[in-house]
Amino acid sequence: MTTQIASRPLAGRVAVVTGASSGIGEASARHLAALGARVAVLARRRDRLDELAARIEKDGGQALALAVDVTDAAAVQSAADRVAAEFGDADLVFNNAGVMLPSPVGEVATHLWQRQIDLNISGLMNVIGAFTPQLIRAAAERGVADLINTSSIAAQNIFPTFAVYSGSKAYVSHLSRHLRTELGPKKVRVSAVEPGIVGTELQSHVTDEGAREWLEGSRETTEWLTSQDVAETVGFLAGLPPRVNLQQVTIMPTGQVA
Repeated sequence: MTTQIASRPLAGRVAVVTGASSGIGEASARHLAALGARVAVLARRRDRLDELAARIEKDGGQALALAVDVTDAAAVQSAADRVAAEFGDADLVFNNAGVMLPSPVGEVATHLWQRQIDLNISGLMNVIGAFTPQLIRAAAERGVADLINTSSIAAQNIFPTFAVYSGSKAYVSHLSRHLRTELGPKKVRVSAVEPGIVGTELQSHVTDEGAREWLEGSRETTEWLTSQDVAETVGFLAGLPPRVNLQQVTIMPTGQVA
């Protein structure tokens, strides 16, 4: 019995993962399920979500695939209602959906600015708005709940052409600190995870030539983090004793210096 509890520390918990169709979100969904949580996976790509849910269930877990664009507040609320109806109130939300589209500000690529603001800020807030009532109820019933937001080392450090992306992630980190003061007394822990460079689809979305060259140069000299590295950090945060809240965790490749 003790071994089973140790290997499945999130048994009985209901987790929601956004941006779950690839990268950090996909790895985190699988890891949280392996730790015992029932997992609702949210993203736009239905085919990938269905494949992910099937893999989780094949491995003995429980998953609910919900094709949702988090920039659509009504759709996110509908997804939250589905989670509550099928799994019960979520007590772990990994608010992970995001996009990185660097460009020199002088190019005035407003479509890239808006996409990052819509997803990294508005989408994040839509998820918070839809699931916070569930987190508060679950914490009151079960003694703890977790809201974990994906930020970036870019929230702290300075990278040319990444101004809008970095600004959006600084918003995530600072917002998380504020939310902790509101939700902590209600037994909802709030954490911001700030990874350095992680090998995911994000890099393939970059169109700015200078940023692409910088990323490729970094790949040649530094072993990047993997999605699994971040997933295990998310699982660690959720598995801490209820009295413990790591409000901000920065995860860096050993060789990344900026």
